[in-house]
Amino acid sequence: MSLGGWLCRARLHAGFLSVSASVKHVCFRSLRAASVMAEEAKKLAACAAVDNHVQNNQVVGVGSGSTIVYAVDRLADRVRQEKLNIVCVPTSFQARQLILQHGLTLSDLDRHPELDVAIDGADEVDTDLTLIKGGGGCLTQEKIVAGSAKHFVVIADFRKDSNALGEQWKKGVPIEVIPMAYVPISRTIVKRFGGEVNLRMAVSKAGPVVTDNSNFILDWKFEQAQNWKEVNTAIKMIPGVVETGLFVGMAERAYFGMEDGSVKMRDAAVH
Repeated sequence: MSLGGWLCRARLHAGFLSVSASVKHVCFRSLRAASVMAEEAKKLAACAAVDNHVQNNQVVGVGSGSTIVYAVDRLADRVRQEKLNIVCVPTSFQARQLILQHGLTLSDLDRHPELDVAIDGADEVDTDLTLIKGGGGCLTQEKIVAGSAKHFVVIADFRKDSNALGEQWKKGVPIEVIPMAYVPISRTIVKRFGGEVNLRMAVSKAGPVVTDNSNFILDWKFEQAQNWKEVNTAIKMIPGVVETGLFVGMAERAYFGMEDGSVKMRDAAVH
């Protein structure tokens, strides 16, 4: 190849690299902007729920996950500013640490078996307020606390709002199981309901994820919409299943922080 041809090819290559780097930079900025928007949406939903549902002299169930961080921040601000007497019951080790870090009063279901309100996030919420929860592995304790509350309120950003389950959340329904039973449970679910079941593996340790209750998590990737109430009951009847991440008929209201800075509210249908 002549020197001129080599220089021409080098210039073209350099130009391609420059365009490629520019595209990557634009994509990174776009992703970063979307992430900032989602975090702001979480904060909006969390603050709206705490402001509308928490009152003085209440026992509050504190959920788990990234959105609940903003709820605890707002709760702690209100406790300080308004001198509220609030007792908090956590759904996980993470929630417990958040409560303690913010100087809030920590309790449990032994001392407070009935809660005034529980506030928690969700991985997905459909139009009937049926939830998929358990992306963080705390589904059993979350469901126990939600079931012990007079009112259960959900907070989420716009990405969690779906017409039907599976529309946004693609990782499936989490199912907490006794470790020795995970293989027969997986086979039974696939045989009865189709889809695919995977044992959730840990990221920073070798082996499977282990819950706060020392159990395993299965993720069931379903193929189509189901009668979630019937499916939830049927899966729970399989020996070795501890709990499912399907929350059916439990949430009474959901708050969604939206992209435009507003908060969308959805109430459960009254039957």
